[in-house]
Amino acid sequence: MDRRRFFGGAAVGAMAAASVAKVAMAALPEPVTTDSADTAPPLEPPTGRPYRPVVTLNGWTLPWRMNNGVKEFHVVAEPVVREIAPGMKANLWGYNGQSPGPTIEVVEGDRVRIFVTNRLPEHTSIHWHGQRLPNGMDGVGGITQPQIPPGKTFVYEFVASRPGNFMYHPHADEMVQMAMGMMGFWVTHPKGRHPLIETVQRDFCFLMASYDIEPGSATPRVNTMLDFNLFTFNSRVFPGIAAMNVRQGDKVRIRMGNLTMTNHPIHLHGHEFMVTGTDGGPTPRPARWHEVTTDVAVGQMRQVEFVADAPGDWAFHCHKSHHTMNAMGHDVPTMIGVEHRGLVGKIQKLVPDYMVMGERGMADMGGEMEMPLPDNTLPMMSGRGQFGPAEMGGMFTLVKVRRDQRPGDFSDPGDYRHPPGTVAYEFTGALPEPARAAAPPGQAPAQLNVRKPKPSGHSGHH
Repeated sequence: MDRRRFFGGAAVGAMAAASVAKVAMAALPEPVTTDSADTAPPLEPPTGRPYRPVVTLNGWTLPWRMNNGVKEFHVVAEPVVREIAPGMKANLWGYNGQSPGPTIEVVEGDRVRIFVTNRLPEHTSIHWHGQRLPNGMDGVGGITQPQIPPGKTFVYEFVASRPGNFMYHPHADEMVQMAMGMMGFWVTHPKGRHPLIETVQRDFCFLMASYDIEPGSATPRVNTMLDFNLFTFNSRVFPGIAAMNVRQGDKVRIRMGNLTMTNHPIHLHGHEFMVTGTDGGPTPRPARWHEVTTDVAVGQMRQVEFVADAPGDWAFHCHKSHHTMNAMGHDVPTMIGVEHRGLVGKIQKLVPDYMVMGERGMADMGGEMEMPLPDNTLPMMSGRGQFGPAEMGGMFTLVKVRRDQRPGDFSDPGDYRHPPGTVAYEFTGALPEPARAAAPPGQAPAQLNVRKPKPSGHSGHH
């Protein structure tokens, strides 16, 4: 993280004089930037009221300074290079060196002042999605404010009046700028004990975004309406998405926002959760019930909570199967059951990179076969676990629950060590004769076709 990487020179003074003169400031806050894709530890509040901070998956929290009781931030809109996963980087637009931008954390009742500097090649604005604020601070370019021209700095100032989960994103050339990755998370913590907000030991947040990046390229196609090929948590795809590492028995909160073009049913394995917050704030207790999947529609926020009482490496993912894949070709025909391996050698003489796909399904593409890829492109299904290829990508990560994970320790504990006898295994014994229930009196037995197992051609299988 670099507190001093700014754009220097005489332009800084000109921008401040032209756009920030109404604020009695000695100088702008230093912009803080980073280009790391690592998950930063929680930022304990150095000033202002205390709170338990969040952990942003593959992201970080923006520092601030206090100025006469006002919490001041500096947000820089700029082109960024984001590592989608090891082996692929994308040319995006974001904030403070990242896409999504850094998480902003404040406390209910804080007066915040946000300096927004535009380093994009076109004008922009920032909309504070879900906030109660003066209309002129809402960030809709041309309607509630002038657009922020390139090279200028504007100021937003308002009171964070209610606790909850929020987002920030442009309301200027929105189709382009959001398709390029301009978004960030905002958390307003309660100022004290709240009847609907409980204390948790682990608190995570992320935003969902989708991109259309052609294999071999690095810049999203901004005119795409539906056919996106990368579905991301915080602009990362599996296996590049960090796991959520928790201690067994911890109460865990996960906050998520959806800025894609479709809904995402988010599913957690091994636990039940409750939806404890939405766009409107904390969910009333009579409206809560246990779920294992919750749908997050476009522009929505959802907050779920659960007690991590079951140790293991539990999958957490979008349940739309294409959203757990990486850059896939939408025009590839289904070839299941079509024998065409004999053609591969002949075709490869003309097209060296040609590879048979889908004859027996697509699991072959999950890591066991080496498929030539263009530069800066990820396999459709990637990542490995301790038992082999995971055949996943996109919106997929793990919640790693460990008994010996120390409080406050968010480091990755590695693969789960399963207790003996608790892993699914191949059956090699003799099948017992099935027990058959007698038909009720006066009723003929049901006519069922019983298919007895036959050798599969693999030694030891029945």
